[in-house]
Amino acid sequence: MNTQPLPHGAQPLPLAGVTVVAVEQAVAAPFATRQLADLGARVVKIERPDGGDFARGYDTAARGLASHFVWCNRGKESVAVDLKDPRGLALVRRMVAGADVFVQNLAQGAAARLGLDAATLCAAHPWLIAVDVSGYGAEGPYAHKRAYDMLVQCEAGLVSVTGTPEQPVKSGIPAADIAAGMYAFSGVLAALVRRGTTGRGGPVEVSLLDSLAEWMGHPLHHGMHGGAAPARTGLAHAVIAPYDAYPTTDGLVLLSVQNDREWRRLAERVLGRPELADDPAFATNTARVAGRAATDAVVAAALAPLTAAEALARLDAAGIACARLNSVAELADHPQLTARDRWREVESPVGPLRALLPPVVFPDAPEPRMDRIPALGQDTDEVLAELGVPEAEVKELRDAGVIA
Repeated sequence: MNTQPLPHGAQPLPLAGVTVVAVEQAVAAPFATRQLADLGARVVKIERPDGGDFARGYDTAARGLASHFVWCNRGKESVAVDLKDPRGLALVRRMVAGADVFVQNLAQGAAARLGLDAATLCAAHPWLIAVDVSGYGAEGPYAHKRAYDMLVQCEAGLVSVTGTPEQPVKSGIPAADIAAGMYAFSGVLAALVRRGTTGRGGPVEVSLLDSLAEWMGHPLHHGMHGGAAPARTGLAHAVIAPYDAYPTTDGLVLLSVQNDREWRRLAERVLGRPELADDPAFATNTARVAGRAATDAVVAAALAPLTAAEALARLDAAGIACARLNSVAELADHPQLTARDRWREVESPVGPLRALLPPVVFPDAPEPRMDRIPALGQDTDEVLAELGVPEAEVKELRDAGVIA
């Protein structure tokens, strides 16, 4: 792992010196622990010897590696141990005894059967912060349901408000997994702060449903208190207009008018229709939403003869929020990311791969750690040596299939 010398007056990465052990798979927990690794923590990832984290097999898009795994697992050490074998479980318990943080997202009940649930571990190790990430929480009628991302998106109502009036769609990214991963990450950070004050760790619980339900705050409160959830409107906004994508001669341009002052600027400086600023059918957002078809028509008519670049230039000059509808390939070459030097190369079993720097920036510390993506079991021998396991025992365990 990288150990960058600190310039005079600089601070270390915030989590330098923190050790994390993770029994994790898929996205939610690995995404959380990758954030910890980026900020300086040592993360030891426990994987099954027979294939490891099943996200390794999702696809081969990243030059033979799975894109989800590449995204969520840089900067970690991979230790392949069979937890179903008492000898393997004993090794992991020894690792946990020396850790600051333990994270797991096994199927509901599996960690408890192994004695690796947060409550059990924290009772044995008061200093430890232990995180249980689950689909629906430890109790209740859904506790033991399988909880894949798309299913939780449906249960949380996200799919009901995403898409067109005719067709609900799931998010194109694993929103439930990401939400839970970020709450697990922030929960660890909060627990570390509390431990610094009280000297004690403690259990942390995060579920995918709770996390995504929180992110549903606007439609949830709109529906509970307003009588109906916002309608599905595609790229448009349910309660703001104009707020949509509009065609130009060479692509779509998106714009958003957030208040009536902005509408006046749009009417005068982009649409060339200053009279619409005071027209009762358009002057207020309420009127523009009620007459959305007419609102969209006047905006579309003004932008249709322009190229996307011309439309964006006019909108920017008028102080109107706007954007291109970029493809994933265009994001990879986004001029703002390039100008801010946001790309790095991360080592992997197939050679260097491009990766974005994490969003949190600490200007007075070294860059976030962007260490290698591990091969399955790449660090097993090194970690077991640190535990004091003799080489002969390591060989015996490997021969028995307990480790890899």
